[in-house]
Amino acid sequence: MVSVPSPTHGTRSVTAAERPPLPVKLVIAGGFGVGKTTTVGSISEIRPLTTEAAITEVAAGVDDLTHTPDKTTTTVAMDFGCITLDPTLKLYLFGTPGQDRFGFMWDDVVEGALGALVIVDTRRLDDCYAAVDYFEHKHIPFAVAVNAFDGAVEHDLDEVRWALDIAEHVPLVVFDARRTGSVRDALLVVLDVALARAEAATTSASPQARE
Repeated sequence: MVSVPSPTHGTRSVTAAERPPLPVKLVIAGGFGVGKTTTVGSISEIRPLTTEAAITEVAAGVDDLTHTPDKTTTTVAMDFGCITLDPTLKLYLFGTPGQDRFGFMWDDVVEGALGALVIVDTRRLDDCYAAVDYFEHKHIPFAVAVNAFDGAVEHDLDEVRWALDIAEHVPLVVFDARRTGSVRDALLVVLDVALARAEAATTSASPQARE
């Protein structure tokens, strides 16, 4: 219980139920057309903010639309949404742009994030290396989520881990970006990883650990 100033009664006690939820920033990352915008939109409790532009003929010549022929827009800056998981925790979701030519924006989008969900399309594993490498080199906690397009995954998870050279300590799950519950479960995995990393860092920094 915390005491705070009151305009009419001096100070009053604030219960845990009255406190605003803790804000946590998570990043939704991945290659072009893997389902980042869909993921944010499926779970956001507000209308998602998207910065999309039409795919022009020039862009279509650069971006591989083989597996996403109906895709007519692409994120050029970021997606944004939020979800209150419970009265104590609110997630702010930032989706990265998918194309390599917008990679210079990633550092700005990722700054301050507790962790990341890297989405993978097993039909185009080559497009997924960059995102996995980015978070490994930045030492940001992350989980990899295979988006089950049309309810199917073309490769076994062990094959995906091997193909993308994903470390054993990095969680690898299957989810459906269109389903709220599935997205929520994937985000909870990211939170678990991030909190475990934070606890480990706190333990190693404690005086007892240095003795």
